[in-house]
Amino acid sequence: MLWRVDPRDPEPLYEQIAGVVRRALGEGTLHPGDRLPSGKDLATSLDVNLHTVLRAYQELRAEGLIELRRGRGAVVLASGRGASQLATMVDELIAQAERLGVSRGELVRMINEEDTDA
Repeated sequence: MLWRVDPRDPEPLYEQIAGVVRRALGEGTLHPGDRLPSGKDLATSLDVNLHTVLRAYQELRAEGLIELRRGRGAVVLASGRGASQLATMVDELIAQAERLGVSRGELVRMINEEDTDA
């Protein structure tokens, strides 16, 4: 799996890291039981703060995609194909909106307005 982040991207680094895992799950390159790199190792290789990686891992844990085990690190729980694909699409939508100068708050408002129009 290729871990890449872009500090110039307006998307927070922790979201970029979580996005890498979501995409790998969606593409089927990560499977239940696979171990992710330790937070320290990943932070060093990406040249980011350890807390940035840990925040990404916490987000993935909250989504039910990974489990954090003392001594074993981060372990993939589920393939998360459906949820992961949707999360990837949302990530891409947010990135596109930011490129167009649309804030997240404005994007949420637009989505909510579409929902009420249906």
